[in-house]
Amino acid sequence: MIKVTKVVKNKGNFYQVSFDNRETVRVSEDLLVRFRLLKDSELDPETLVEIKKSAGYDIGLQLAMNYISYQLRTEQEMYRYLKDKEISIEDARRIIQRLKELQLVDDLNYGRSYIRTQLRLSDKGPQTLMQQLRKKGLKDPVIQEVIQLYTPEDQLEIATRTAKKSLKTIRGKSHKETLQKLRLKLMQKGFSSDIISLAMNELPQEKNEELEWEALVKEGTKLARKHRKDHYKLKQKLYQKGFDLDLIQRFIDEEVMNEE
Repeated sequence: MIKVTKVVKNKGNFYQVSFDNRETVRVSEDLLVRFRLLKDSELDPETLVEIKKSAGYDIGLQLAMNYISYQLRTEQEMYRYLKDKEISIEDARRIIQRLKELQLVDDLNYGRSYIRTQLRLSDKGPQTLMQQLRKKGLKDPVIQEVIQLYTPEDQLEIATRTAKKSLKTIRGKSHKETLQKLRLKLMQKGFSSDIISLAMNELPQEKNEELEWEALVKEGTKLARKHRKDHYKLKQKLYQKGFDLDLIQRFIDEEVMNEE
């Protein structure tokens, strides 16, 4: 017979049970009660084998249930979590299979929920959301199915809203450079070129001449410190920033030449 020599409670209602054969097993409270693992109690070797076989699965299942009680998890997230908790691969597979049978882990359901949430809360385009789902372990067929929830109408609405919001934060740039920055931002957020073009059409297309001149003077003044003696270089730099040549020449004539 094998005797229990020590029972120590750990975090999370788990117990470290030591035996006189120098083995130690971590068990759940359920297992502790089921096998009456009290100090000085005795059990046969076959029972210890049964306890050891059940311990990892039992603890892992309780940990997993707690982990998904806060929010939905993907299969990959669950595997990583159980690995971090030192649950064996074999037990992790059994646990996840059980959770799938209970419909507590379902990558398709997770993907649908994720897309719906992002449509409400984020300004990301479909390409970015698909990348994020891949990182969470969803397979491409699942991703392709759930991304259908992100309709072209939704994409245009979110892209337009994002562009208009971003437009308010860009100051001191030419109209052309401002639009280029907005396009780049929408591209980085994962929107397609077609949706970006449609969203950009919703923005004011006419330049505000007063703001354009103010932006040119600001940029030109900075560049003139370096290229004051080289008007061609100054013109080139300002043109690259999206300003019209006529406006650039006016700046040189009125602002640069007068100070030379």
